[in-house]
Amino acid sequence: MLWRAAGARWRQLFGDFGRLGVSFEWHELSGDRDVDWAPSFHPDSLELCLNLGGSGELNLAGEVLRLSPGTAGFYRQGRDPFQARRLSGSAHRFITVEFSSAFLSSHLQANADALHPVVRECLTGSRDRSALGTLEPLGPRHRDLVASLHQPPVLAAAQPVWYQAKAVELMGEFLFQPPSDQELFCHRQHRVARSRVERAMDRIKQDLTAPPTLEALGREVGCSPFYLSRTFSKELGVTIPQFIRRLRLERAADLLREGKMNVTEVALEVGYNSLSHFSQAFHQHFGCCPGLFPTATATQRASRRAGDSAPSQPGR
Repeated sequence: MLWRAAGARWRQLFGDFGRLGVSFEWHELSGDRDVDWAPSFHPDSLELCLNLGGSGELNLAGEVLRLSPGTAGFYRQGRDPFQARRLSGSAHRFITVEFSSAFLSSHLQANADALHPVVRECLTGSRDRSALGTLEPLGPRHRDLVASLHQPPVLAAAQPVWYQAKAVELMGEFLFQPPSDQELFCHRQHRVARSRVERAMDRIKQDLTAPPTLEALGREVGCSPFYLSRTFSKELGVTIPQFIRRLRLERAADLLREGKMNVTEVALEVGYNSLSHFSQAFHQHFGCCPGLFPTATATQRASRRAGDSAPSQPGR
């Protein structure tokens, strides 16, 4: 099985792609090498990735869809192959929801004109063309939905109905695209806000040691600092300082795994002037002090390899 071979913790939350046409799966992995993700996709399927942690990249003839932490994106697997990688150096946590063309058609055919073009192609019955859809941040409402998928708030006997209702809800959230000339004001405002947040994220990533101030970010994306701060938190579920802190610590983890710098050098490299503050933040984020992190990750990899050799239930 792909995910177990990669040392991942994998669990099917609900469904059966072949029998029901929909499948919810939880994935959690980390490692020091990229993981080829493409073999997990079913032909003639559309997959939605709810990406909570780690980064993924899908490449189709030079067109790239990049999944960063706190984003969602969808893509269609036809007969045309495309490259898909989960990138090394970070802790990956994500849920995939895989839809068959038949499942999509049974729920969406009546509203096909309002669907994203990639989704609309799934309803035509053609199995040839693979395609990449769109990417958008996971807002607070989306995060609440993702959290509920882990722990359904209903009795076990009701979960099949509940999960299928959630599949329909996710289609409504992510797979529609209103015509540009009929775009509702609230949708347009949300799109503009999301674009500003994405531009702010890109600007922050350019220099983690000296990220721009909130005022400078506001000027660059064209809004007031107060509005940007509020929109950023609403779209991503974290404040701008929390986002910077997370990126710095994930970069620090990458450098520690490489083993070319000591802890002090890593702290300075990612923008911490105080070793004690860096160590405290690192321990809070990863559960161990930075000096022990390379040893801890090596032990985890060894444990996963030992687990792979033990009998396990078959899975995808």
